[in-house]
Formats: sequence, C-alpha cells, structure tokens
Amino acid sequence: MVGAGAIGNEVAKDLVLSGFKRITIVDMDHVVGSNLSRCLFFSNQDVKEKAKKAEVVAKGLRNLADDLEIVAITSRIEDLPDSIFSEHDIVLGCLDNVAARIHVGSHAYPAGRVLIDGAMDGFVGKVMVARPPDGACLQCGMNRTHSKIASLRFSCTGKDMVFHEPRVPAEITTTSVVAAVMVREALKVVSGKHENLLSNCFYYDGLRNVSEEMEVPRDPSCVVHTRPP
Repeated sequence: MVGAGAIGNEVAKDLVLSGFKRITIVDMDHVVGSNLSRCLFFSNQDVKEKAKKAEVVAKGLRNLADDLEIVAITSRIEDLPDSIFSEHDIVLGCLDNVAARIHVGSHAYPAGRVLIDGAMDGFVGKVMVARPPDGACLQCGMNRTHSKIASLRFSCTGKDMVFHEPRVPAEITTTSVVAAVMVREALKVVSGKHENLLSNCFYYDGLRNVSEEMEVPRDPSCVVHTRPP
C-alpha cells in the first residue's frame, strides 16, 4: 500500500478487517493537525511528535489483529528498489500526486502485479484497476492535464508541501467509498476472480448520486507496455 493518508487509513483498516495478514505500507510523510478529522489512526500526540504516517497506521493495524505481519517504510516510493513491486502480490495506490502514481504504475505493470489505484477530490472519487498483461495501465488513462501537474503534490494544508491549491479537504464519505471499492477489488484478486475485476475505472460522484464503470482503452503507444519485465 503506497500512501498512508486519508484513503490509506481506510484501505488499511478494510484490508485487515477483510482478513489480509501481510501488508507493507510506504509513506514518507508525517502526521499534521489537518489529518485528524479524516484519518482513523492518527492522534494529537502523533501531530506533536511528527510521527511518521506509515508507522502510525502500522501500529493501529496491530491493535485490530495480533497475528499481522506489517512492515512500515518511511520513504518515498521512488527511492525504493524496483524489486519491492515483484515482492508483493497486489499494489494499492493511495497517493496524492501524479508523479508518484506514474512511478507506481510504470513499475507494477512490468512486474506483472495488479495495481488498484484510488483518488478523490471532495465528493468525487475514482478507482482504476490496471491488470497486466492485457489491460490498460494507469498511464493509458492520463492526458495533457496530468502531464502539467505531474510534479505537483496537492495539499489542503499548504504546509511542508511542494504545491498548495485551495481545494476541498478529503471528504470522509467519499474516502470510505473509494477505499471500500479498492479493497473489494483486492479481495477479487486473492480469490482468483479476475474475470470479475473492474474493467479499468470506477467513477463515483456523491453530489449527483452517481457511480459507474468507465472503460479506459489501452494506448498502443504507451511506453509502459513496451518496458521489459
């Protein structure tokens, strides 16, 4: 699981309550005050100590079950060896920036690992499932707008971030929906129900009360599909 913020907290909780026992959490960031209103495992003490998100989530998961094998890595995913992808069965993206998503997608696909990526903005959320070797990858669904903001890391606090834009903070009901769909897809993978996986992208709009599955075509010119395993 890459990212231990709002979506990451919910995904981690759902994973353990669904029976997953071995989980690696990767997140370089520390807990700040604005996280407390939407992150299950964080506390005021974590804010004071600037505790690392990955370690705090790992500790919270161990309180839910005592037979877990949880590894917390407090580093950028870009700084870890490529082997981290092939060493795991499923990759769950709970990230807040396009550049990290591109990195995860371009490594998970050649490693032959299903990537389940979740994102949200206010009442709108989406989940994309990238299934190698035949399905579209994460980068296939990106466009010029994504390229422009690839290096920007969005934040609703503006602190300790590369980029700040006034925007709606993580909305907890949207977070819950996105996380639940992500873990539901992970359960399909481990249950061998690959034929029932999302066909690329699930879109949710809480204001319009709409959810639908959208097809993301595979881009024949995408460099991810030509990268050797």
